[in-house]
Amino acid sequence: MSSTAIPGKVKLRLWVKAGGRCQYAGCNKPLWRDDLTMADMNRAYIAHIIADSPNGPRGDAVLSPQLADDISNLMLLCDEHHRLIDHEGKDDHSVETLQCMKREHEQRIETVTSIDSDRQSHILLYGANVGDHNSSVSYRKAKLAMLLDKRYPASPHPLLLGMVNSSFRDRTEEFWRIESDHLRNMVQQQIRPQLASGGIEHLSVFALAPQPLLMLLGYLLSDIPAAQVYQLHREPQDWCWQNDSDGFEYMVQEPGEATGQPALVLSLSATIMDDRISAVLGDDAAIWRVTVPEPNNDFLKSRRQLQQFREIMRQLLNSIKARHGQDAVLHVFPAAPVAVAVEMGRIIMPKADVRLRIYDQNNDLGGFMHALDLATAQGGAK
Repeated sequence: MSSTAIPGKVKLRLWVKAGGRCQYAGCNKPLWRDDLTMADMNRAYIAHIIADSPNGPRGDAVLSPQLADDISNLMLLCDEHHRLIDHEGKDDHSVETLQCMKREHEQRIETVTSIDSDRQSHILLYGANVGDHNSSVSYRKAKLAMLLDKRYPASPHPLLLGMVNSSFRDRTEEFWRIESDHLRNMVQQQIRPQLASGGIEHLSVFALAPQPLLMLLGYLLSDIPAAQVYQLHREPQDWCWQNDSDGFEYMVQEPGEATGQPALVLSLSATIMDDRISAVLGDDAAIWRVTVPEPNNDFLKSRRQLQQFREIMRQLLNSIKARHGQDAVLHVFPAAPVAVAVEMGRIIMPKADVRLRIYDQNNDLGGFMHALDLATAQGGAK
């Protein structure tokens, strides 16, 4: 039991730095009200990381008296976790462990409270089955990525566009028809009315689905509304943008004298060889390629790299139209990160760009198969 009388101004500073919440990692419980009755009350405990007595939990003959009322040595905790670190779980909670919990909690509170009032954004979550795997997108991880971008959710409820517990798999034509129809309907019902009324001013997009559907999502959203599209990284596995890679650039390869159907190959997350395109379009296909020096699943690290992709693709689509004509159908073969696929759809201008036919790689069916079309003659998607 602590015997130190903590000064009132120190208690107040600790409450502010903790945001009035339990600082134990993963708890975050509000300490100003009762969970059951919602009645206002102070249910917080002020705990010592290094006990104020050398004989207490994590006590030290020198540091205990020195840090007895020092805010750097104090944590705001709920009753459960106060008891845990000082009694039942005392041996499992080192000084370093508790200092880390305190530091990360207070950094998070500082980040959240420093966000300007005009930085709200609606979270859009979209998932669809990839092969035999269900693709769910975590709302919690989405919020974390937003907060690191100095944004906060405009609503406690995300915009959910995906089908729940779908049994359809991407090896069938039925999958593409049902998923694309559902996605179009959801955008029409949930997104467009709020965009038109001003209810949505900014979107934070988190999507994990087969690449043709991600392109369709981007196409339906367009680049008119302000939006930030996020990328799911594998190392570490989260949606948080990382630092730019030094000297990064995309490489664009144009076709030679080929006179066949135009193809656009996005060889970014994996290498796509020409023979896989020829198997679909014939040996005389005019292949345009966007790639990176070493295609891999986790090359896309930063927002700047995504911006570079948008800039490259806008120029490239104009070049393809100039060479093949406005009435051409551009066959798109993607191996790209999810954020790239969404942005590919967003930059398409139905009245200006050529029509796009999107393919999906499916090993069960022996290679690339036609999935869906974008920018049809009527300016729609099917």
